[in-house]
Amino acid sequence: MQDTQGMSRERLSRIERFIDEHYVAPGKLPGALVQVWRRGALALNSVVGMADRERQVPLAEDSIFRIYSMTKPITSVAIMMLVEECRIALDDPVSKYIPAWENLGVFTGGFMESFQTRPPARPMLVVDLLRHTSGLTYGFQQNSNVDAAYRKLKLGELATAGTLDEMVEKLATVPLEFSPGEAWNYSVATDVLGYLVGKVSGMPFDAFLKLRIFDPLGMADTGFHVPAHKADRFCACYAIGALGSKVISPRGPMLQDDPQSSPYLQPPGFLSGGGGLVSTAADYMRFARMLLNGGELDGVRLLGPKTVALMTANHLPGGVDLPRLSRSMFSEATYEGVGFGLGFATTITPASTLMPGSAGDFFWGGAASTFFWVDPSEDLIGLFLTQLLPSSAYPVRRQLRTMVYSAITDPGPGR
Repeated sequence: MQDTQGMSRERLSRIERFIDEHYVAPGKLPGALVQVWRRGALALNSVVGMADRERQVPLAEDSIFRIYSMTKPITSVAIMMLVEECRIALDDPVSKYIPAWENLGVFTGGFMESFQTRPPARPMLVVDLLRHTSGLTYGFQQNSNVDAAYRKLKLGELATAGTLDEMVEKLATVPLEFSPGEAWNYSVATDVLGYLVGKVSGMPFDAFLKLRIFDPLGMADTGFHVPAHKADRFCACYAIGALGSKVISPRGPMLQDDPQSSPYLQPPGFLSGGGGLVSTAADYMRFARMLLNGGELDGVRLLGPKTVALMTANHLPGGVDLPRLSRSMFSEATYEGVGFGLGFATTITPASTLMPGSAGDFFWGGAASTFFWVDPSEDLIGLFLTQLLPSSAYPVRRQLRTMVYSAITDPGPGR
C-alpha cells in the first residue's frame, strides 16, 4: 500500500481492525468512528459497529453523538471571541459579571449548614474558569465537603430539571475548594463560562453559539438537542454496569440513554457549556480544523492565530504539569507531562506521557469516551466518537494515539 498524507495506509488500516477486534466485536463498545486528518485531507475514515445495539441500527458517518465535555473547547472559543472584542478580559474578576460571588470564601471546615471559610488570597478571574483553577468543583468528585454540598443542592440535576441561572445563584452559597490559582480541579467552571457568554454578548448562550460558531463553520448538526427530523441518526448511549461504576456487567454495556426517549430530543432548560452539546464527526472535525488552522476555516475566521496560540499554551501557574497542581479525582486527561491551557489540555513534555506526540499538541474528551486531539507540528487531527460511560472504562484513547502516530512515515518539523 502507498502512503497517504505522509502516513502508511497499511498501518492506518490496523486501527480499524484493532478497534473492531478488541472493542466492537467483543461488545465492549457498541460502535466507533475514527477519523484522522493530516495535511489537508482525511487519511482515515473508519466506521464500525452499531449506533443502536437494541434495534440493530448500524453506526454511520453522519450519526449524532453526545459529546459531553468536548463541549468545553467550543464554549472556551466562544468566550475568547468576546475577549478578542474586548467585551470581557481574562483578568477580569468573575464577580464583575456575577456580583453575588464577590464575597465567596474558601472552605476551611464544616458542612453545608455551618461552613467555615477564609477570604481567598485573590479574586477568581475569568482565566481561572478557563483553566480550572477557580476553586469550583463537580459534585461527582466525592472528594470533599464542598462537592458534597453540590450534591445536596442537586447542582448535577439542574441539567435535566433547572437552568444555568439557578446554578450560578446556588453556587453563591457554597465556598470554594481553594483560593483561585492555587490548584487545578475539574469543575463546573465551563458552565459558568457559558453563563458569561450570554451575559456579555446580550443573547442566549445557544443563540450565540449558533450565530457566531456553528452557522459560520457549517456545523449544521451541532446543538443542545436533536430535532425530530434528525432523531433517526441519534446514537444510543451505554454504561458499564451501574452508571459511574467500573464493574463490568456480565451482559456487557447496559443501555443508559435510549435515543427514542432521550432527554436530548427536547430543547433543555439548562444550556451546559461544560457538557450539553451533541454533534457529528463532520461537524467536530470542522471545529478542530479551524483550531489547527489558527482560528480560520474556508474563509471564516473565528479567532486570530495569536489567540489560538494563547489558548493552547500551558497556563498552569509556574508552568507545571497537572500532577503538581491537580486535586481532581477525574478529568479527561492523563496527567504526567500534560499542562492545561484555556479550554484544552496540552502536552508540555512528550517523554513524560509515555506516548508518541508533540510538545504543544492539545486535546480533550467527553464522558461517553469521545476524544479529539490537534497536533499543529504534525498538521494532524485525531477524532474518536463512541457512546460508552464512563470514559475511563478502557485505554482506547491512549491506544488510538499510539497507533495514529506509529502510522506517520513523513514527520513534520517537530519530528
